[in-house]
Amino acid sequence: MSSVTKRNLVEKVAIRTGLTQVDTKIVLDCFLDALSDSLARGNGIEIRGFGRFKVREKRPRAARNPRTNEIIEVKGGLKPVFEPAVRLKNRVNQALTKKKV
Repeated sequence: MSSVTKRNLVEKVAIRTGLTQVDTKIVLDCFLDALSDSLARGNGIEIRGFGRFKVREKRPRAARNPRTNEIIEVKGGLKPVFEPAVRLKNRVNQALTKKKV
């Protein structure tokens, strides 16, 4: 499996919508900025049928460096996370299951 890049997304959306790639890139950039700004303010975003983006607090913890076995303290902080909707999970599972058969 390979990753889809932002450029690939712009191309696909431009073809499906009839917009130019320049206009599509502007729309995609605005969407991603709005998503980032909302998360930076601590707000979650729910896109029904797709999933939820939210900020989760990570507690500080002790971890081990696998090379040296040294115990180090990992700082806590906030982390953006994505939780897929059931509909998205089902679509992905169905598509990937068909590929294996």
